[in-house]
Amino acid sequence: MITRSLPLGQDGKLSLIYRSCLGLLLFVLLWMTTLVQAAQVDNIRLWAAPDHARLVFDLSTDAEANVFMLDNPRRLVIDLDRSELNTDLAQLDLSGSAISTVRSGSRDGGGLRVVLELSRDVEPRHFTLPPTDQYGHRLVVDMEYPGESAVENPIDPIEAMIREQEITATRHRGESAGEAPRIDPEVVAQQPAAPHPRRDIIIAIDPGHGGEDPGAIGPGGTREKDVVMEISRRLQRLVDGAEGFRAVMIRDGDYYIGLRQRTRIAREQKADFFVSVHADAFTSPRPSGSSVYALSQSGATSETAQWLAASENRADLIGGVDGNLSLNDKDEVLRGVLLDLTMTATLNDSLSIGGQVLDQLGRVNRLHRSRVEQAGFMVLKSPDIPSLLIETGFISNPDEERRLRDSGHQQRLAESIFAGIEAHFRSNPPPASLLAWQRDNRRTPSSNEYRIQPGDTLSQIAAQHGVPVAQLKQANEINGDVIRVGQVLRIPRS
Repeated sequence: MITRSLPLGQDGKLSLIYRSCLGLLLFVLLWMTTLVQAAQVDNIRLWAAPDHARLVFDLSTDAEANVFMLDNPRRLVIDLDRSELNTDLAQLDLSGSAISTVRSGSRDGGGLRVVLELSRDVEPRHFTLPPTDQYGHRLVVDMEYPGESAVENPIDPIEAMIREQEITATRHRGESAGEAPRIDPEVVAQQPAAPHPRRDIIIAIDPGHGGEDPGAIGPGGTREKDVVMEISRRLQRLVDGAEGFRAVMIRDGDYYIGLRQRTRIAREQKADFFVSVHADAFTSPRPSGSSVYALSQSGATSETAQWLAASENRADLIGGVDGNLSLNDKDEVLRGVLLDLTMTATLNDSLSIGGQVLDQLGRVNRLHRSRVEQAGFMVLKSPDIPSLLIETGFISNPDEERRLRDSGHQQRLAESIFAGIEAHFRSNPPPASLLAWQRDNRRTPSSNEYRIQPGDTLSQIAAQHGVPVAQLKQANEINGDVIRVGQVLRIPRS
């Protein structure tokens, strides 16, 4: 091997050049690292709901945030480390929110400060979300309004029913122990019939997704949350236009509501029926058609139903809320109660209404499934309200996406949904509803029936027909102390 040595002077010059280049390279790398770590706030979006507001920061990269309140005047401060504002705050629409003005400034150390001046008290919370197919890094700041029902009544519908059962059981135990006076059945039997309430049947309409959660997006860019809102509003007009019916919108704007909160709102509004409207999607563009889902005790009855249930339930993760309902920490008695609740008439009514809705949908659109599917959707887990989730069509199918955008097709879908709901409730109206009163007053009692008149009492009716009061109550499943004018009683044979 032959080696050559450079003169000492030339080797020293190369060493000096090498060290200079290395220092320059390290400086450039450090400068580039600083640039990479600085997050750009490319956009800020606001979603205003009746009980909360959501502010979403679209970031070029992940950034640490500190959110806190200040008083006199009332302000919410949002500090972002190593961040810069790259959008115009003046374009932010603050209408319908608790934010009166918004301003920003630079913090010492290269950070960004955004200050929200507030018109009312808020309870803030914040979290970050990783990139998705639609969005990059995001900081989400939620401002909940104290005093609204969504905050003051955080009880799950299932938990509420269990509490009611516990209160009833405690009361019964107290009565049996002599702690409370028992109601005299004879006194109850002498109470006159109450006027018939003739109330409306309340239909809770839930447009799926909303706000930060667009739902599925079709190949043409159609967002599920927009399509289902249009169909739901058309359904609302049909319900409100029908005598004896009234619609309640679970959300009436472009904002997100947690899955449990959707059923909670329906329960607070004393809904007789809950329908959640969605537009289906799949990884392939080929599937098409409408589907109707009711709750399944065991999760799902097909692989497609199971995939869809997981997909829809993940919406709460997009909204920053864990939407899973786990019974692993419940005792055996509680699990049994929950199972019994989902196996009662509520599920039977859901399947009955679902069958009629599916039949009507089949007249205006292809059906993806010819029967009512059953899956563990979170929004269906209200044990005391019959509930359905309707997938109006596959937004991932280009042809069906175009139809879902068409106003005429949206109207026909809404008419089909309501036709199925209306058919069920006209045949099976709730006892206190206007439809029940109309049915009873059109009906001619047979020889072994009696229609209650103003001033009637159970004891008078029993004496008139020569039957004991207890037998009359048992034959008509009267467990309480109220009978109503217009109600038709079956007279048992003595």
